[in-house]
Amino acid sequence: MSSKKGKITGIGGIFFKCKNPNAQKEWYAKHFQLDVDKYGTMFKFRLENQPDKTGYLQWSPFSADTDYFSPSTKDFMINYRVENIEALIEELKAEGITVLDDISSYDYGKFVHIMDPEGNKIELWEPIDAAFDKYYEDQK
Repeated sequence: MSSKKGKITGIGGIFFKCKNPNAQKEWYAKHFQLDVDKYGTMFKFRLENQPDKTGYLQWSPFSADTDYFSPSTKDFMINYRVENIEALIEELKAEGITVLDDISSYDYGKFVHIMDPEGNKIELWEPIDAAFDKYYEDQK
């Protein structure tokens, strides 16, 4: 496989619709000791090929009436961590995959959304994990 080819490297987040996101976060915080914020919670892990570095997985409940998952009608969305998002999107477009938006860049990574064959909206994320390292260090 070419090193320029983009690929999924893991799960970056699990997002789901619910009636009351704040109540969901409070319930999970109370019963499972999740440290929640306005987005949900982040699970920290060590990167397989760079064990001295950390990665993050986002868990987020969304309001039942959110349009963030649109055009999917599903109650969930999975975020995948990817490498080389630009190359991956070019490959997916060439293969006829529906790409919903342009790549957006933030200090914590690049994002883009696609649709799978069963109508699930998928979020692809090329993370900059060091941004979360700094965020959590600043919270101490």
